[in-house]
Amino acid sequence: MAPQYAPSLRSRLPLVAFLLETIFLILFVFFVKIEQQHEQSGRESDSKLFISSYAEFQDVHVMIFMGFGFLATFLVRYGFSGSGFNVLLAAMAIQWAVLINGFLLPQRHHRREIHISMKSVIEAELCAASALVAMGAVHGKTNPVQLLLMALVEVTGFVVTQWILRTLLNADPVYSIMLLHVFGALFGVMVSWVLHREGIKPEHEKEKTDRKTGLFAMFVLSFQTISIMACQKISKKSRTLFLWMFWPSFNSALVGDYRRERGLKLTVIYGTYLSLAVSVVMAMSVSMLTSSKGKMNMVHVQSSALSGGVAIGVAMTAVHQPWIAMTIGFCAALLSALGYRYMKNHMLFAFECHDTCGVLSVHAIPGILGWFAHLFLRLASSESTIAVQFAVYHICVLLITACMSLVMGTATGLFLKWSIWRPQQDRKCFDDQAFWEFPNLVVHK
Repeated sequence: MAPQYAPSLRSRLPLVAFLLETIFLILFVFFVKIEQQHEQSGRESDSKLFISSYAEFQDVHVMIFMGFGFLATFLVRYGFSGSGFNVLLAAMAIQWAVLINGFLLPQRHHRREIHISMKSVIEAELCAASALVAMGAVHGKTNPVQLLLMALVEVTGFVVTQWILRTLLNADPVYSIMLLHVFGALFGVMVSWVLHREGIKPEHEKEKTDRKTGLFAMFVLSFQTISIMACQKISKKSRTLFLWMFWPSFNSALVGDYRRERGLKLTVIYGTYLSLAVSVVMAMSVSMLTSSKGKMNMVHVQSSALSGGVAIGVAMTAVHQPWIAMTIGFCAALLSALGYRYMKNHMLFAFECHDTCGVLSVHAIPGILGWFAHLFLRLASSESTIAVQFAVYHICVLLITACMSLVMGTATGLFLKWSIWRPQQDRKCFDDQAFWEFPNLVVHK
């Protein structure tokens, strides 16, 4: 008897994709222009600034399309979808983020025109990263149409939240956008809670990893000058280190390159690197310590090793000493590894919320830890009157971010629950065969 696959998306995905791309194309024609350099500015300084910005853009670009994508290939039967859907979502979310950033954020539009620059593209990719974080919570349980719609709503909610923070609270743009981890994780968890499937409880039979997929999601190919054949052989050991290696650029990309901010940029880079280094050591130690067999879990290490970069990203503007960055990385990895080990199963049984990639432990908890670190460091260096005002402001920033993500995540989950989007059956979750062709499996009559 032939296997029963998920409902065909032939009448859904192409239609939605064509419609969205047509709308984006029309909006780009009428509103988006390339930002031109001023003639009176120094050509040499502009050239140096462009080279620096483009290098950071490349690093962030690699993280979005390769780091996040191949990190999602840890499941045995969901490698094609993990990497393929990541590219689809990121490409669509970046286009939408360029537009909505330009429409809502005042520094991005001039005379009803959106001026696109290297910085605006980096901001758009960071917004897309928030959507990819949210995608991790529903990884393997949604089809590409649902993921596309989810990404568009998530990016919209995140940009609207930034607009609220910058307009009402006059929040620092770099600080507000680095809350992407908290917003994306809470948004994704709420969507997963609404879309909960009884068929994956306590654990789906296909939600497994093995040695090959674990290696593929862990290691990195960091050299671009090797042959294609070498790429094919080494790429099986990819890709957590893509994220680990480029995370300093991810955190520092929006910190200015001008002389007055160059010191802060270097501080952010050094602090992120040190925090990541400590988090790797702690992730492996805690994973082994909490194992009943005294062994390390590759999935735990992959995720918790990045927690230091998440936490320091939120607190980076207040961290000026190496030991502070290392302490943040230490605490972030400790909480993340413990959360990944124990929280995921408890959330499933207590709240019926299945978090596939553990984004709550990997992104939300370290992000909130970074928020606490930022608050504590600012209070320690401020006078009593100013400290109270900053504490109120800081708490409001987190509350607005959390409330917006929870509300919009719940609404998005209810929207995606409609049968019109043709979700796959429970038995076809975490399975590439629901969406991809496998010529080697075709039965010839």
